Amino acid sequence: MPVGHPVFWVLFAAVVAPLLPALPMRLKIPVVVLEVLLGILFGPHALGFVEFDGFIAMMFPYAMATTLFMAGMELDFQKIRGRPLGLALGGWAVSLLVGVAAVGLLHVIPKVDAPFMVVLVLCTTGLGVLIAVFRDGGQLETPFGRLCLAAGTIGEIGPVVAMSLLLSRQYSTWQEFGFLLAFLLIVGIAIAVGMGARPPALLAFLGRQMHASSQLPVRLSFLLLAAMFVLAEKFGFESIFGAFAAGLVIGQITRGEDGDPLRHKIDAVSFGWFYPFFFVGTGIKFNIAALGHDLATMLLVPTFLALFLLIRGAPVMLYRNDIEKVQRLPFALSLAVPSLSIIVVITEIGERARVMNPDVAAALVGAALLSVMVFPTLASALLSRGRAKAGSHTGDA
Repeated sequence: MPVGHPVFWVLFAAVVAPLLPALPMRLKIPVVVLEVLLGILFGPHALGFVEFDGFIAMMFPYAMATTLFMAGMELDFQKIRGRPLGLALGGWAVSLLVGVAAVGLLHVIPKVDAPFMVVLVLCTTGLGVLIAVFRDGGQLETPFGRLCLAAGTIGEIGPVVAMSLLLSRQYSTWQEFGFLLAFLLIVGIAIAVGMGARPPALLAFLGRQMHASSQLPVRLSFLLLAAMFVLAEKFGFESIFGAFAAGLVIGQITRGEDGDPLRHKIDAVSFGWFYPFFFVGTGIKFNIAALGHDLATMLLVPTFLALFLLIRGAPVMLYRNDIEKVQRLPFALSLAVPSLSIIVVITEIGERARVMNPDVAAALVGAALLSVMVFPTLASALLSRGRAKAGSHTGDA
């Protein structure tokens, strides 16, 4: 038994997780959820095969950034602009209002401090998880999927921007706002240059390098990821914001059939190598024993679980004319899938600054893990049942 060999156990979990849904089970659990569960199982708080240190700890922040990079790549403004984007912005505003009210009431509990951080955590949507689940379920290109993608984009970007502006201790809020405008201008210029600067000689050169050992277009893409990663940190933002921006740039540049080969290669590297280190690593890192530390912490987990659904599910009322009745609950469940990467970052900042109780941080991460395990699974099951009923009605007709 290769106990203590971290790469082996991460990749073993990454191979086993996609095989498990092939088993004859009525309930199909998303692969990313199974990766987290296997990480918990193999981790130090269960079987003890691997610890969260060394290479896994080193890879974790880069893998986390890659999930945001891929989320940015999948974002197509042509598909979500207009009403989907407007609804997404309005929906996130509703979530903020509901979140402030809910956490204001929850703040009477002595342990639940750092209310603003808790509100941001509860207002997130895990776009990286949704993309993986929707991609596997064939929902990514549907109208339902585009509405979820738009809402998930704002649920991912909104907390990152708010966190970068309001939690930064490097610059004042006004300075951060100025840096945000400058950073967005850099992103816009990069997109414009990338989409406009396509001389035939350069395209031919990059095309030849696509299948060479250098894989130059892939390396250039990850160089841009590293550059945006560093630039965001220099501007006082969280590095994951830079990763998302890099994905946005590459995604817009590679739209269309000409960009498919590069996108496929980036998919292979990201989903095949980096994603397991985040999702399996999240399971390995999570101290499940901390949830049983005391009764208050144990009760906070289902409380936060319910608040994820209430706060991010509340905007579904804005979509009553845009989605079918049978899709409303799956839509609310999809929006309530939290962003593990952002939650891990916010709770770590809160604990490091000693403004968030470690038990509250553990309860938030625990509730987020349960949400990622439960909500997309239920949403997928309800959508499948809805499609089956629609198919039977069509057959009867």
